[in-house]
Amino acid sequence: MTKGWHITKKDGQVTVSRQLPARFDVAATTQLAGGNAVRLATQIRQDLWRALQNLRGFSPVVQITPVDGVLNVQAGGRVMGKVTANLQAEILAVLENPKNRSRWLKCAQYQRSKGSV
Repeated sequence: MTKGWHITKKDGQVTVSRQLPARFDVAATTQLAGGNAVRLATQIRQDLWRALQNLRGFSPVVQITPVDGVLNVQAGGRVMGKVTANLQAEILAVLENPKNRSRWLKCAQYQRSKGSV
């Protein structure tokens, strides 16, 4: 992962963030079927950054928590400025995009089959 990103693991939960402690000023949630949580969080963080990189002061945070055989995903992050009314909807659009989800799961399953943590 790029230098400067933090991967925090606690009780099965994985959080990827630029700053510590991780902070959600804005967030959206979804669920995914499974896979390597670190790989998923990294891929989601990359797509979230691509979608919102022009938002001044935005720093993405992705947190993945396994619950009853699925992965709960919370994505969003810090905003060093005003949170616009449609920002949560923009994050949710990234999370619910079928092409993104398919790519994330494929990547996470591939890494899982290679024995990654």
